[in-house]
Amino acid sequence: MLFINAVIHTMAGSVIENGFIETEGSAIKRVGSVSELSESEKSDAIDLRGDSVYPGFIDTHTHLGLVGDALGFESDDINEMTNPLTPHLRAIDAINPLDLSFKEAAQAGVTAVVACPGSSNPIGGQTAAIKTHGVCVDDMIIKAPLSIKMALGENPKTVYHERKESPSSRMATAAAIRGILNEAKEYFAKKEKDEDQDYNQALEALIPLLKGEIPAYIHAHREDDILTAARIAREFGFDYIIVHGTRGHLVAERLIKENIKIMSGPLLCDRSKPELKDLTPAAPAILKKAGIEISIVTDHPVIPIQYLPLCAGLAAREGLAHEDALRAITIDAAKMAGIENRVGSIEVGKDADFSVFSEDPLTISAKPKMVVINGEIVHKA
Repeated sequence: MLFINAVIHTMAGSVIENGFIETEGSAIKRVGSVSELSESEKSDAIDLRGDSVYPGFIDTHTHLGLVGDALGFESDDINEMTNPLTPHLRAIDAINPLDLSFKEAAQAGVTAVVACPGSSNPIGGQTAAIKTHGVCVDDMIIKAPLSIKMALGENPKTVYHERKESPSSRMATAAAIRGILNEAKEYFAKKEKDEDQDYNQALEALIPLLKGEIPAYIHAHREDDILTAARIAREFGFDYIIVHGTRGHLVAERLIKENIKIMSGPLLCDRSKPELKDLTPAAPAILKKAGIEISIVTDHPVIPIQYLPLCAGLAAREGLAHEDALRAITIDAAKMAGIENRVGSIEVGKDADFSVFSEDPLTISAKPKMVVINGEIVHKA
């Protein structure tokens, strides 16, 4: 398909004021100025009549499809709260692509998400980057496993305190993570030497993390938990990204020393627990100005996925530069998730995922006039 006469925000360079996008199959074949096209090419094109085109929006931390919309416990598959250490659980085994929220995501221009296990366990399982359009999760995967989900602080502490089991303190949570990582190191070392040992599903799941093939997504709100995450990652030599980092803006200068990256959000929720007492939508701007890499997330269903652009708009209202707010849900989000080779910008060879707007997509009144995922028009107003 050929789309012409659009203001194209490629997020990979300058805005193309009167541009075109040509798709072939699921990929972008050409991008450029309409002046480069012949009259015969233009005659068969889809005319966007001066509207703006943006890359598909990306939410780097959600529970999309793992928590069913309006279905309660029957479709609540986010946490396995019977064992604190479950790195072998895979988000893709619980995702329901026919959940209504996928349609709402696509209609809002959110074309890719990272779907994650929850934060009840110190190690909760494996995340997956997926598209928001499809009927079978296997056909929607961008990358899986994408990361290992870990959690520090109030969530695992509360769950296991109520069960009267360990870990019910921050010390025990960190110790539990260290314990299984040490076991995984020993297991991996023996495997490398072809030494006989019993297969261990949980330890096998941690090998890609220890080999540097995937990072950890570490849930942490409080500043001391953020630095505990950094400490553990440093000890075991793995890459990581902080999910939420709600109080990180209070110690931004210290976080810079650790080269910490933060998936900031949710920004539209209440301060529902002690860790959130300093929650502010100004946090992304403070973190970004300090030099910290950020993306903006909804933590769906905490904030419904379709409001991701609104969350970015709120961050812009509170001081984040408009371009940085757009980047935090497009190319910077893709880079943080490690999927920028596929999505996040409008470039030749990348997936044909983009949305058409007649107004600023970060405003409350904006709705996409058209959404394209994998070269297919999946929504048209």
